[in-house]
Amino acid sequence: MQQPSRTIPDARLAGVFALVLLIISLSGCATTPSLSAEASRTLAPDTLIEDVPFHGQREYQCGPASLAMALAASGVDVEVDTLIPQVFLPGKEGSVQPEMLATVRRQGRIPFLLEGGFEGLLGELAAGHPVVVMQNLSLPWWPVWHYAVAIGYDRRAQQMILHSGMSPRQRTDFDRFDATWSRSQRWGLVALAPGELPARIDVTSGMQAISNFEDVQGPEAALPAWQALAERHDDAAMPYFALGNARHASGAVDGAIDAFRAATDRDPTLGAAWLNLGLLLQAQGQDSAGRQAIARAAELPGPWQERARRQLD
Repeated sequence: MQQPSRTIPDARLAGVFALVLLIISLSGCATTPSLSAEASRTLAPDTLIEDVPFHGQREYQCGPASLAMALAASGVDVEVDTLIPQVFLPGKEGSVQPEMLATVRRQGRIPFLLEGGFEGLLGELAAGHPVVVMQNLSLPWWPVWHYAVAIGYDRRAQQMILHSGMSPRQRTDFDRFDATWSRSQRWGLVALAPGELPARIDVTSGMQAISNFEDVQGPEAALPAWQALAERHDDAAMPYFALGNARHASGAVDGAIDAFRAATDRDPTLGAAWLNLGLLLQAQGQDSAGRQAIARAAELPGPWQERARRQLD
């Protein structure tokens, strides 16, 4: 008598067994993220940001809940239900990063993308900045995306402390956390009031974040942020140039002149700063100094050169 075929059951068992082995293998490959010698020496052994409220994350609404927690820590009290229509995309059953960033701006805060990976994350927490992080809690090719709020760490125990899901102050081993976080390219954001800056920020990314905020809230709201960035990167010309434009748009002409002078001091080839400086000096009745500045702009190649030459004529 012909025996019943076992091909299908055996194949299914083999597939499940292979998947289990694969998951075990992936877990075994996770390693504790390392810190530079400088970070190992200077970072506090542990920290916990106490004043981050907890909001339980209902299904598909971890994005709005995470933002509500981070915004509250920055001084903006907003209900999760208020953020849901701004962030939640029903077609995607969740929130995507552009909507997360745009929502922070609408609430009067600047979203700075995290820099520096795991070490940068610990640095922000040590500076008192909670960080919204994006994780894939499943496999790379079968993602289960999730937002959580990192609020502290314990280097001795090698643990991250998160507001996540329905669990406040959840502790997760560094290696397990980083394995899920790395699948989002270690995406994270810090929501700060204008005038506050992340612990780690370079000129280019800082200018992009503040400029995007200014587009939504206007130059006057962005003024403290430009001032802070210029002070943080005092040797860079572009933050002073942006500060000059924001001051001029806000009606602070003398302050704008000072900022444009600072920009040209730091980069004498920045023709746009020379042109703006010259135009403002002339508007203030300082014709000779204004013409000298505009003449410098007219000598430098760039889109401002024709305007500067016309102004001299």
